[in-house]
Amino acid sequence: MELTPLRQFIAICEHGHITRAAEALGVTQPALSAMLKKLEGEVDAELLHRTGRGVEPTDAGRAFLEHARGAVRQAEDAVTAVRELVGLEHGSIRVGGGATAVGYVLPRVISRVHKDLPGLRFLIKEGGSGSVAQGVLAGEHDLGIVTEPVTLPGSSDLMRVATIGDELRLIVPRGHALEGRRSFRWRDLDGEPVVAFEAGSAVRTLIDSVAGSHGVALDVVMELRSIESIVQMVRAEIGVGFVSRFALEANPKMGAGLRCADAKLTRELAVVRRRDRIPSHAAAAFERALLATLRERPGKKR
Repeated sequence: MELTPLRQFIAICEHGHITRAAEALGVTQPALSAMLKKLEGEVDAELLHRTGRGVEPTDAGRAFLEHARGAVRQAEDAVTAVRELVGLEHGSIRVGGGATAVGYVLPRVISRVHKDLPGLRFLIKEGGSGSVAQGVLAGEHDLGIVTEPVTLPGSSDLMRVATIGDELRLIVPRGHALEGRRSFRWRDLDGEPVVAFEAGSAVRTLIDSVAGSHGVALDVVMELRSIESIVQMVRAEIGVGFVSRFALEANPKMGAGLRCADAKLTRELAVVRRRDRIPSHAAAAFERALLATLRERPGKKR
């Protein structure tokens, strides 16, 4: 049975009047009456009582109305499912993250999703944690990966989907006095030239704060946004630098880096999205792949 007669019958019952239902539906009253007559013929039962004020369902009509509403809902759900599937196959994922996330966490996730859903388009934007969080709040990103804590206005609207434990390690040029060691102390860096992340970034703020708590003011001779740029400048003997363990794990030739012997130099990366928005099927698929990838990494936190 076509859905149009079902929708028209539902409208008649809701309005309690054939003429008013016809006006609401944009059809003529005779056409609606003819549809009702045909419908009653198909089910072989009278579906409506005529009253002085309009119409009301008979017992058969009430039973038919319940099933008509269910059939229309199921049809609408089917259309929604198809549209969501099309979005899953041809939609886009918008993700923001810092240098570590974009360079060393997301590639594995994107590779994983791309194999299953090759039609998806990935829009990845690198930025500081503040700008990434703001992008999520503004609806510019489906997901963001930021360094905790996020303190900008409106941050309570962010939902933390997962957290990732990260450790920052020191890398040094060839021939440096610390080369070959597995750890360093902050006093070892007193007076050492440092190639650092740009001032104001979450990572730089963390490193400066921890160094300061141990009585060391780092001698920053260069500020960069890119991890690869920091690595190349360290190799060029401009100074020592700090990078994420994720970068070192992805590039074994760089070595394991030096851990801080005074106390581990760690941070929390949070995967965030807006609390009040339900992810699209495409975004939900990406989120599942991201969480699965994080579970495969040692030292992860959930």
